[in-house]
Amino acid sequence: MRKSNRAAAGAAAWQAVYEGARPGKPSVWERAGSVPRMMGARMRGRYTGLSSSRLLLFLAALAYIVSPIDLVPELFIPLLGVADDAFVAVWLVSGLMNETERFLDWERTGAPHGQEQEYVQGYVVD
Repeated sequence: MRKSNRAAAGAAAWQAVYEGARPGKPSVWERAGSVPRMMGARMRGRYTGLSSSRLLLFLAALAYIVSPIDLVPELFIPLLGVADDAFVAVWLVSGLMNETERFLDWERTGAPHGQEQEYVQGYVVD
């Protein structure tokens, strides 16, 4: 991918990141730092919130962005050539933002996003 394509894709991705960061939610840096932990927990089988197909799509998108081979080459169709890279980058970043939010919730509570842990009322016996 040419340098100008990477810059356009990066700018679009960062725009998606900042629009997706809401008050009270994890920061962009927290989310970025959680990606290696999420991948490690997924590979060890502890975190099942990230499906294998979704993980493969993320890896394929990353490979497409860093690959010098494009589906729509900039040499022939300059505007569409940049747009396809930017689209993939924005999809990847927004998808990772959603997944890392679910993972961070899982780390905090041990329960999937949107679900609270179930507690059984009773007595604790030592």
